[in-house]
Amino acid sequence: MAELLLSFLIICAGLMEFGNSVGVDVTSFGAVGDGKTDDSKAFLKAWEEICGASGIQTLQIPNGKNFLLQPLVFKGPCKSTIYVELFGNLVGPESSGWLGDQKDTWIKFHGVDNLVFEGSGQIDGRGEPWWNAAKPKDDTNRPTSLAFQSCNNLQARGFTSINSPRNHISISNCIKATVQKVNMIAPDESPNTDGVDIAGSNEIHILDSHIGTGDDCVAINGGCTDIVIKNVECGPGHGLSIGSLGRNGKRETVERVRVQSCTFTRTDNGARIKTWPGGSGYVKDVVYEDITLMETKNPIVIDQYYGCGSNCQEGNSAVEISDVKFIGFRGTSAKEEAIKLECSGVKGCDGIVFDQVNIQSAAQGKETRATCKNARVMCQNTTPFVKC
Repeated sequence: MAELLLSFLIICAGLMEFGNSVGVDVTSFGAVGDGKTDDSKAFLKAWEEICGASGIQTLQIPNGKNFLLQPLVFKGPCKSTIYVELFGNLVGPESSGWLGDQKDTWIKFHGVDNLVFEGSGQIDGRGEPWWNAAKPKDDTNRPTSLAFQSCNNLQARGFTSINSPRNHISISNCIKATVQKVNMIAPDESPNTDGVDIAGSNEIHILDSHIGTGDDCVAINGGCTDIVIKNVECGPGHGLSIGSLGRNGKRETVERVRVQSCTFTRTDNGARIKTWPGGSGYVKDVVYEDITLMETKNPIVIDQYYGCGSNCQEGNSAVEISDVKFIGFRGTSAKEEAIKLECSGVKGCDGIVFDQVNIQSAAQGKETRATCKNARVMCQNTTPFVKC
């Protein structure tokens, strides 16, 4: 019996090492992890090793170390299924010490299918010098911390991202991606530091995460379908936004979005849809459900005049907005105007539904109100009542 048990354990150990996963530690390729030495070349060597191998490969980033990295692109396609295990910390270069021509992204995975990026480690973008040098709303010269481009069947989970120079995570041109149990943190006053930006992607799930940054917790841009955002704690920040869409006359579309069981704590906005006059395309089939508001400044906003200021021109076209449902909102608004529907006279908002919405004023003794323009609304069991 003992001999059989020993044979079984030996077989299992062999399967773990050779059949299931082969681990590659970045320190075995020369990474130091002292927070001062540039470990970029070691990471790329380790990546080349596992991307070119077959089977299941694991890139191990060990605990207790701080790996300073210059801008990197981890390119696919790979022969293997890759797990990146982040248990140590990744540290960005100082803005004055940024090397190379890659200006828009610090760490990028491109064309890597079935990637799993996970662990309890931290990504520190060291964004403060970038923020101080930026003009208001100028994000053209600041990098995203972590980008996934054309990575299908992606899973990203468990880690923390702090102080990104721009948005923390970018998901573009991906099919089937899940971001789960991720913390994204930056000061409230940091400019344009979105949590997750999604563009041109389908079947994306953002789940069970805390996002407290200086801009949108999640921003859904054009070309997105089947987006699910569930159990996300948002704040500080600008809330959860669809758009902005249609800038400079661009045609953009977003459809089938589900936002469920989310909390907005002292955010500038809650549920927001924003489009530019003169654009085209559509936003349709959107449901916000079971939403908790805590002193949110603008709990519900649809704005088809985004970005044009006090001298706004109507234009000849607009991004159509239809079939949007707000169900089960509860909590407090930091402003009197709790619901604002500012829809276009060219293409108004159609099929807007409010049901079981109860938004009270955060100031004792005051009431909330709703404003509505160019929208076709069905409203029941709602405070403040929406009449258009």
